[in-house]
Amino acid sequence: MFVHVVWGTWDRQPLIGDDVAPRLWAAVAASLAQAGCNEIVVGGVADHVHAVFGLPAEASLASVVQRAKGSSSHLANRELGFDGAFRWQGGYGAFGLSSRGLPAVASYVRSQREHHATGTTEHALEL
Repeated sequence: MFVHVVWGTWDRQPLIGDDVAPRLWAAVAASLAQAGCNEIVVGGVADHVHAVFGLPAEASLASVVQRAKGSSSHLANRELGFDGAFRWQGGYGAFGLSSRGLPAVASYVRSQREHHATGTTEHALEL
């Protein structure tokens, strides 16, 4: 099963700058890979992250997302200079994908900065 998961920073604070985004996205991707997920694409902007991945049949989506959020916030607070001030929101949104829709959604996630800069987020995922 392929899923597209989105979650934000606490109170949607714009905490994720260009200086930390690559390492934060890499931490999310590494956590997903460690959970056995495949076809991983991670991207986002200053106040939220998108992750697209194949969820293994034996994995719980809630556990996989909790682990990704936990490991990335730990990295932010311990190594990226937030000193305990970085938090993700408590919840997340998850959307199931078909393998046919995967390329379009993966492209959308890779292009988050452009979509937000040009205001094309509302219609970017129409398939």
